[in-house]
Amino acid sequence: MTTVDFAAFVERLADVAADTILPFFRTALRAEDKNAGGMFDPVTEADRAAEAAMRHLIQATFPDHGIIGEEFGQIQSEAEYVWVLDPIDGTKSFIAGMPVWGSLIGLLHKGRPAYGMMVQPFTLERFTGDGRSAVWRGPGCDHRMTERKLATRRCEGLAQATLMTTSPLLYSASKLKGFRRVEARVRLSRYGGDCYAFAMLAAGHVDCVIESAVKTYDIAPLIPIIEGAGGIVTCWDGGSPAKGGDVVASCDARIHDEALSLLGG
Repeated sequence: MTTVDFAAFVERLADVAADTILPFFRTALRAEDKNAGGMFDPVTEADRAAEAAMRHLIQATFPDHGIIGEEFGQIQSEAEYVWVLDPIDGTKSFIAGMPVWGSLIGLLHKGRPAYGMMVQPFTLERFTGDGRSAVWRGPGCDHRMTERKLATRRCEGLAQATLMTTSPLLYSASKLKGFRRVEARVRLSRYGGDCYAFAMLAAGHVDCVIESAVKTYDIAPLIPIIEGAGGIVTCWDGGSPAKGGDVVASCDARIHDEALSLLGG
């Protein structure tokens, strides 16, 4: 099977995630702290219920496939096909009632990110990519559902760039220095967004997204979308981001090279 053959199934997973999560959004939902004693790392009933529902559908349909998920760990992670799930990327925004979160669904083929989707159920948006092309679907100006090809924009240099990161509070002291060097060069810096920031890069609204210490499930589903839109995503040292780490995504090679040189100090 090719990744194209899985596209319809990814839509089903997205439907399951959306149907499970939306009833919880902007309600009096309580969040537990997965990192007691450290920086607040929330998890909600919506996170767990959505991942459980997606896992059930995957295991019922493709029992020989592996799964890596934020809430329930991994099974058969060395399989030829492995699903990567983050039911709510941006849980802090979710519990604050802000719509800059999404469900991430990725498919690894022999360890390589081959297909990905970011679905935002509240705004009815879906961003998909296979590394060769990427597409956005959502409501148009007339509120009818529409579709368009995603493409990153070209930027002359960091001095004209818009930069995003989720929060500088998530960086270690040494990594923050690297981020600040890039931030000092750009025209505009904005915080927040989690996966939505990467989606906006693919859509041509943001030029660079920098994050530190992300997990596989935070980035692997987004890689085929970013690359399919013409962007570049690597670790800060230029290596593969598929297993997470310190990650930078850029609209083009010029911006990416500038960012890497500053991040490395």
